This record gives sequence, C-alpha cells and structure tokens, in this order.
Amino acid sequence: MNRKSKPTSPPPSYSSSTNNNSDDDNNKTLKILSSLMARKSSLLKQTLIACVLFILAVYAFVNAFFTPSDDNANSNARVTSYFSRTLDGISPNSPKVRVYMYDLPRKFTYGIIEQHSMARGGLVAPVADVSSLKYPGHQHMGEWYLFSDLNRPEEDRLKSPVVRVTDPDEADLFYVPVFSSLSLIVNTGGGGASSSETVRRYSDEEMQEELVEWLEKQEYWRRNNGWDHVIIAGDPNAMLRVMYRVKNAVLLLSDFGRLRPDQSSLVKDVIIPYSHRINTYTGDLGVQNRNTLLFFMGNRYRKEGGKIRDLLFNVLETEEDVIIKHGTQSRENRRAATQGMHTSKFCLNPAGDTPSACRLFDAIVSLCVPVIVSDDIELPFEDVIDYRKIAVFVETSIALKPGFLASTLRAVTTERILEYQKELKKVQRYFMYNHQNGTVNEIWREVSQKLPLIKYMINRDKRLVRREPSKSDCSCLCTNQTGIISSL
Repeated sequence: MNRKSKPTSPPPSYSSSTNNNSDDDNNKTLKILSSLMARKSSLLKQTLIACVLFILAVYAFVNAFFTPSDDNANSNARVTSYFSRTLDGISPNSPKVRVYMYDLPRKFTYGIIEQHSMARGGLVAPVADVSSLKYPGHQHMGEWYLFSDLNRPEEDRLKSPVVRVTDPDEADLFYVPVFSSLSLIVNTGGGGASSSETVRRYSDEEMQEELVEWLEKQEYWRRNNGWDHVIIAGDPNAMLRVMYRVKNAVLLLSDFGRLRPDQSSLVKDVIIPYSHRINTYTGDLGVQNRNTLLFFMGNRYRKEGGKIRDLLFNVLETEEDVIIKHGTQSRENRRAATQGMHTSKFCLNPAGDTPSACRLFDAIVSLCVPVIVSDDIELPFEDVIDYRKIAVFVETSIALKPGFLASTLRAVTTERILEYQKELKKVQRYFMYNHQNGTVNEIWREVSQKLPLIKYMINRDKRLVRREPSKSDCSCLCTNQTGIISSL
C-alpha cells in the first residue's frame, strides 16, 4: 500500500533580512569594544601623565631642598673619592683635596733654620739665598718633608692625595708650614754664638705667640675659626704655649701626651711618625745574623711615663742575651744603635716623657720586632696597619715582673719572628719620609679624610652659642683610656 508521504520542511534559508540584522549586531559590538578600548587608552594616558608629573614634582622638591650648591657638590665629590682609594696610591682621575700653603714670614720657616745654625756658630747673620740653607736632621723633621713636598712641581706629585693651589679661594684646606719642632731645639746643645753681640737669644715661646698673632689676622683663618687649617707640631712640646688658640685646626702630632682632651683627639687630628734616625736595614730576612734577643739604647732616666725605663733597666740588665744601654743622641751612639738593632731579634720600645718615642720607628726600618711597653701609646696610620702583625705589646705591670719579658721572648719561634719581619718589610714605606709614596703621602691621605668632619664642624660652629664648657664634651674622642692591652 502506498503511504502518503509527509511533506518535509524546507531547509532553513538565510534571507537578506536575517543577514542585515546580524551585521547590525556585529557593528554594535564593534562600536562597544572600540568605545571600551578608547576609554582604556585614555585612562592609560592619564595615568602615565600623572606619573610623569609626580616624578617631576619629587625631583623638583629634592633638588630645591636637599641638593648642595655646586661648590659643595664638587667638594663632596672630592671627599667621597678618598674612601675608595687603594693603599698603593690613588687613581689619577680621582678628585684631590686642594691645599693652600701659606707663604709665612721668613722668621717662621727659614729664619728658624738660620737661628739654629747661628746658635751653633755655623752662621753669623741671615743669608740672602735661602736655597743654601740646610734643614738640620732630627727626629721630628716631618715638618721639613711636608714643606718640601708642597714646594715640588705637581708633575712630581702625581700619587699625592692633595694638590697645591695658589689661590686661597680655591682651597679646601690651609697648611701652616711653621718649623715648630726645630724651633724648640734652637738653643739646645749650642753656645757657639752666645758670645756674639749680633745674635739675640732666640725664644721659641715668642715665635709661637707671633705666629698665632699673624694667623689671627688672616682672612681665611678668621672665616672658619681655623677649622680648615692644618698645623704640624711633631714634638710633643711644640706649639704648647699657644695650643689653646689653635686647637680647632687639624694638628699633626706624635702623641697626645702633653695636650688636654679638649685640644686634641683621634677624630680631629693625625698621628704622624717620628723621622727614623737609624739606617734602613737592607739585608736578608731571618735570624742568622741576629744573635741578640732584645736590644735597647737610649736615655735611661725620663720623666712622667718614661720612668718605666729605669725600672726596665733594673729587670733586664742582668739577662745575658739582652743588651740594654744608656745613651743620648749623638753620631757615635746612632752608629752603635744601628749595629745593635740590625743584629737583634727584638727591640724594646718603652715610653719616653710622653707615650711615644723615636725608637719604635728605628726598629721598624731595622726589621727588629718592636716590643712596645707603653700603655697609652697612639700609632700612625692604624686604618691601614694592624700593629699586632709587626709588634709585640706588653702591659707595663707585666713587663716589670722579673724574668717574664726575656723568657717570653725566648719562647717565640724562629718561624714566628720571620712572619713579623715579613710584615715589617711590607709596611716599611709608611715610615720613610723620603720614600716617593711613603710617609708624606700617607699623612696627606689621613688629612684628606678629615674633610667631611671639618665641613661638619664649620657649619656646627657657626650656629652654636659661644660658651666655655667646664669639662670636655662628646665633640672630642680622647686617647686610649679604657683600652685592653694585648700581650704575649
């Protein structure tokens, strides 16, 4: 039977009207997306603009309130460079501290050399040509080496941390090249000119007073109350009469033995070495030619802390492998001391009238291991030298125990002595004033590092109310009063 087929639905057809509706929907969607993207783009632009404006505002604020002037910025750049300096020199491109050296009246420099010579019969009157004058050798002649260094051409001073300027307005620091230590000894050991009526008896105290009167008239001293000035007083008694008037300056000192806590400090000042009077040892390291255990030659009787010397003589003079002799400064005694230090394993360095003494530096250049018996001693260049590697420190009360010092030193092995000598050899140049990269450059390096503190104190000083404190305050860091003494 034939069934009647159901009519089937025609397949869907996509008419033009349907297509138009779909296109309209797509267009609306695109418009919405475009609108959203435009809004996001606008918001992003606004955010970027706001960020840029904020950054510019912060920069303007910092620049207005915290950025120093050009002069201070340049100076700070010079200051910063010193803390990246290597031990063997500075980069030729590093900024250097600018030092102006005063052209002092002759009586404070070459005039003192003349007075020293006339007091010994060497001269009868001042000379016309100062280049013919020779500075006399003594243990505090660092003042001559610093003066000579700044008088050298700059092309010969390339490794120096400072540069000399001839315009004081360009200077960071001002050096006062007075021969203060030589002035102290003009009248000692003389007599050759005492009978001459043309030579007036020299007065070191008058020289000090006249120097400070001259300084206090100088514009650049008055400008900052002396804080940016550098004065050398190597002998512990140098400039002592007027120290209270120049205490703001950076003082170049051997120790603080004669000065009050409000006059000197490790923060403000620089400890400098004595000029060694013993010839530098040039032989081989080792103990083969050093048959003496412990050597000392010097004045047995001293004042104050130096009284320890007489007590050490009593303890040590009976030890058979120890040489301890009384002797004063003379050519003959220097020759004997040179021989003794060059043939000894250890060299005794007790305190003198003050905590320091020249024999420490004689021992160092002799490669004779220093044995330091001076509880309050301060030492040069301790920011770069660890003295425990080159010296033996013994507390005074322990050193005076009978038999202790000699027996302890005998127990030090040959290998340990050789280690001491190797370290001494490494640091010898720091104690040689005539070395091209020696003591002079190291002194200027330490002076240069004082510049941030100097600027701090200048600004602080200008806003403080003038007062006379009844005792020293925290602006001064004093010498070793509570330190622990390391001993063998």
